[in-house]
Amino acid sequence: MSTNRTLRPSLKTVLKTSTVAGLAAVLLTTGLPAQITQSFAEAVNVQAPAVPSFANVVDAVSPAVVSVRVQSRERATDESNFTFDFGGRGFEDLPDDHPLKRFFREFGGPGPGDGDRAERWRDRRGPQGEGRLRPRAQGSGFFITEDGYIVTNNHVVSDGSAFTVILNDGTELDAKLVGKDNRTDLAVLKVDSNRKFTYVTFADDSKVRVGDWVVAVGNPFGLGGTVTAGIVSARGRDIGSGPYDDYLQVDAAVNRGNSGGPTFNLSGEVVGINTAIFSPSGGNVGIAFAISSSVAKDVVDDLIKDGKVSRGWLGVQIQPVTKDIAESLGLSEASGALVVEPQAGSPGEKAGIKKGDIVTALNGEPVKDPRDLARRVAALRPGSSAEITLWRGGKSETVKFEIGTLPSETSDAAPATPDEQPEQGQAGEEALADLGLAVTPAEDGTGVMIASVDPDSDAADRGLKEGEKIVSVNNQEVKSADDILKVINNAKKDGRSKALFQIEASEGSRFVALPIGQG
Repeated sequence: MSTNRTLRPSLKTVLKTSTVAGLAAVLLTTGLPAQITQSFAEAVNVQAPAVPSFANVVDAVSPAVVSVRVQSRERATDESNFTFDFGGRGFEDLPDDHPLKRFFREFGGPGPGDGDRAERWRDRRGPQGEGRLRPRAQGSGFFITEDGYIVTNNHVVSDGSAFTVILNDGTELDAKLVGKDNRTDLAVLKVDSNRKFTYVTFADDSKVRVGDWVVAVGNPFGLGGTVTAGIVSARGRDIGSGPYDDYLQVDAAVNRGNSGGPTFNLSGEVVGINTAIFSPSGGNVGIAFAISSSVAKDVVDDLIKDGKVSRGWLGVQIQPVTKDIAESLGLSEASGALVVEPQAGSPGEKAGIKKGDIVTALNGEPVKDPRDLARRVAALRPGSSAEITLWRGGKSETVKFEIGTLPSETSDAAPATPDEQPEQGQAGEEALADLGLAVTPAEDGTGVMIASVDPDSDAADRGLKEGEKIVSVNNQEVKSADDILKVINNAKKDGRSKALFQIEASEGSRFVALPIGQG
């Protein structure tokens, strides 16, 4: 008699069965026995983002960039103006055993019968009365035409007598100065050679944006072709070097010797010409300034064509329009250029422009500030006609004038005439206490002299000093304290809180807006 028993599987049997089932599943899904491998950690490998290389730009532009070596002649004279011209007249008359003759025979100077040698000696020393050529400066430059015109800085070549350019392959070539422009610090040299040179062109810098990559190539510290890279940090910088300042600020490393060298965009076009650095230590700190290509192009074209730059000229001394000045004259916004003084006989004076006028537009285009006006007038062709819009007496009016020619190497501002200082004890009793001023009539009958300034007053804060002259207030001439008070009271009635004072001092004329309180 058979009996059926239900057997309970043991744990060991279950584990064996599970293992077999698992292996079967692996065989069914892969068809192959599974391989078990030992696991290792992998080395860190970050996929870096693509960064532009400057190598192609550098290869293309380097042959166009040169080093510039400048020499000048120095006269060797003492205080009696005696020139040490030992090779001049009288030398051959010395006895043969004279120490000077022996010295020049032994150390390269000319002696009797040494005709060719004497000529070579004089060539090195230059014409009689001039010294030998000596190194003076070195900088950078670049070819702007294939026939050998080179752009560099004026401060590199100024006062130079001889110029040598060194190409990137080491070739040295003599160059001559074609022209220079002190106002923009630009100069042009010319190499006379039958060969055609690799040259570069100016970029349209209106398309240059802050943050764009740039590459500077030059000759820092005389090391020769050196390449640095960075970005455009700012545009339109005014560093106080002149009325036509319009610099690009770049953070590419620029050092001594880079002056006159180009800054390129990634298309190999010149966006700026390196000319200055800001540095407390004298070395690169990441703040360099380059003359913008839009300024350089017109100047370089004029220098190549005529050897000089012809600029338009209005002939007025101007200053910025501050918010206080704009408010004092009833102008809605602080823009334009305030006329301090038209120069005698200038196109501005002939057109009827007066001190205290604000130039708000030129040929219908708004004027931002004095620098904007100076650049735009300079760009106009001398002899052409132009229209200028003025804010005068609380309203706008337009006048026409003929563009003059800016005198060469003269100041753009009208010369200042020193004022006579008031004698001690002649100060009047009338005091403009609210303004912190005490005044007395000027001896010449024009304006009033400032006898004293309260050091805690707004007048002192704005730079008014004892001995200066107040010529006008709100463009109305004043000859006494009463005249000033009358103008101030009228301004208060018009709801103005400031009045515009024209101040004359030994260094020139200026306008200052002073608070006058509410009317």
